[in-house]
Amino acid sequence: KAKFDEKVEQDGVHIHIDAKAQLTLLGTEMDYVESTLASEFVFNNPNIKGTCGCGESFSI
Repeated sequence: KAKFDEKVEQDGVHIHIDAKAQLTLLGTEMDYVESTLASEFVFNNPNIKGTCGCGESFSI
């Protein structure tokens, strides 16, 4: 963990956020979703202005 990194902990999950990414991720909610075909973390960032077709990248 770097000096200005943010550490977030909830329900036994520990996340370290790089200081340079903190403003980009401000307000982002992370959820763990399980379905029949997949288990994944889903990120909901209210600051996103657009995404690519696959949803892997975004613009703010």
